[in-house]
Amino acid sequence: MEAVCSFSLDGKCFFPFRYKDNLYYDCIKFKAKHKWCSVTENFEGYWKYCSETDFAKCVFPFWFRRTIYWGCTDDSEAFGKRWCSLTRNFNKEKVWKYCDDMYLPQH
Repeated sequence: MEAVCSFSLDGKCFFPFRYKDNLYYDCIKFKAKHKWCSVTENFEGYWKYCSETDFAKCVFPFWFRRTIYWGCTDDSEAFGKRWCSLTRNFNKEKVWKYCDDMYLPQH
């Protein structure tokens, strides 16, 4: 039987969500024009397009190697770009994103 998909305007993204045997911590662009997320823990056909407020947020503090970070870091990033973890323990989940201006220190 083919799965029925249902679009939601008022649902909230559920993170992390499972889709096709993978775990996602942020909106994805899988077979779609725009990024989307599941509104249930296990994707069951209920989804929504992601708005600015839906995208994953940095989690502080987070643990990377033997250090606890309270902000974005460029540690181990080949191009010196600042990044953050999307979970408290990067060493375990290894889920991250580049930091945007919202997370950079103010001068």
